[in-house]
Amino acid sequence: MAPFRDEKMIELIKHLGAKFLQEESGPSSLITVTKATWNEKTKSSTIYFTAFPEEKEKTALLFAKRKRSDFREYFKEHSRTRSIPIFDFEIDLGEKNRQKIDELSKDI
Repeated sequence: MAPFRDEKMIELIKHLGAKFLQEESGPSSLITVTKATWNEKTKSSTIYFTAFPEEKEKTALLFAKRKRSDFREYFKEHSRTRSIPIFDFEIDLGEKNRQKIDELSKDI
């Protein structure tokens, strides 16, 4: 797949992932999709997110992992792509580290 098409696929995955999690998750936490990866060879994608409050992160991750097959169906219904990836969800540790650095640099 050409780099432009890869970028479009990643943006589609991020957009639909964020929309799905917003619609499906309860009001107990705010889930924000930060990035997604797409591997054309393995037809797989990982959606990375953060959750607020931070104490609800583990619960949000378990929720998202339970909803993987539902999200696959949602993706199939809301996209026009021929190949539907196998999805996984993960906490975006890079974003968490960036936030901690920002907090520390404010204290200096």
